Amino acid sequence: MELAARFSPLPARVRSLAPGVLACAVVGAASTFLSEHYGAPVMLFALLLGMAMNFLSSDGPCRPGIEFSAKQLLRIGIALLGLRITVAQVAALGWAPVATVVLSVVITIVVSMAAARLLGFQTSFGVLSGGATAICGASAALALSAALPNHPMKDRATLFTVIGVSALSTMAMVLYPMLTQLLGLAPLDAGMFLGATIHDVAQVVGAGYSISTEAGDAATLVKLMRVAMLLPVIVFASLFTRRSGQAEGGERPPLLPWFAVAFAVLVAINSTGWVPKGVQTAGNDVSRWLLVASIAGIGMKTHLKELVSVGFKPVALMVGETVFLALLALALLHWLR
Repeated sequence: MELAARFSPLPARVRSLAPGVLACAVVGAASTFLSEHYGAPVMLFALLLGMAMNFLSSDGPCRPGIEFSAKQLLRIGIALLGLRITVAQVAALGWAPVATVVLSVVITIVVSMAAARLLGFQTSFGVLSGGATAICGASAALALSAALPNHPMKDRATLFTVIGVSALSTMAMVLYPMLTQLLGLAPLDAGMFLGATIHDVAQVVGAGYSISTEAGDAATLVKLMRVAMLLPVIVFASLFTRRSGQAEGGERPPLLPWFAVAFAVLVAINSTGWVPKGVQTAGNDVSRWLLVASIAGIGMKTHLKELVSVGFKPVALMVGETVFLALLALALLHWLR
């Protein structure tokens, strides 16, 4: 009896989470199918389908699992992103692309924070949107959202940011290769520009290899360097939360969230060369599935009318951040070459 009582909470917890997690998984599977067949970003499909199933997040059997997917699955998926990169990949870029990436990420986030304040938003929205633009799109938006303080508008801001960077990344994938040709950039320079500016990894790869193999390889490596910037920016977001005193319940969050520590550990392990290719691939696939399921959960928690009412200012902010990053990257690549 005592043994049964000790383990009884676990099955009860699983039973309470299962309906909502399953709903998010179904939306994730449908989003992946649509993305593979129609070419649009999977995160965007997950958001739209999730919002269409918003009724599931009201009081009912699915609510606990949706909350779990939107928060805990998100954190696990972010941690597994560490299997994408190694220290050797970053070092192979050389100092000029590394300096370009570091400076562009830092400057873009700082400018975004200032612009957000000027437009009347909380500074944390500038961190969220600027980080998503400067680092790796929807994945960075979700990671920073997990590290930033909770507030009533947080899910809405996160959802808008993910939609915005997904749409802008798709546009950049089409327009930026033409821009590099118009500017007469060599394949290597074009690849570095694409890797330093396009938001999502998949769009960077598509744009880079549409020019040449050399451009695609350079774009991918520079993009991985931007992904590596996720860890220090998460640390900054955590420091911002601690200093601002905006943490949920008035508690000071840890300097390094556990998922950031796990991310760093996986990068270190992956850098040893001991991780089999199959494990890396599986980790990346699981990470992608968890992130898609989590964004579906965030979509289910959001009312469409709230998203429509955001107005012109946040749209202008994200478009401005994207244009600023492109101009800054061109200037830095020219100056540091």
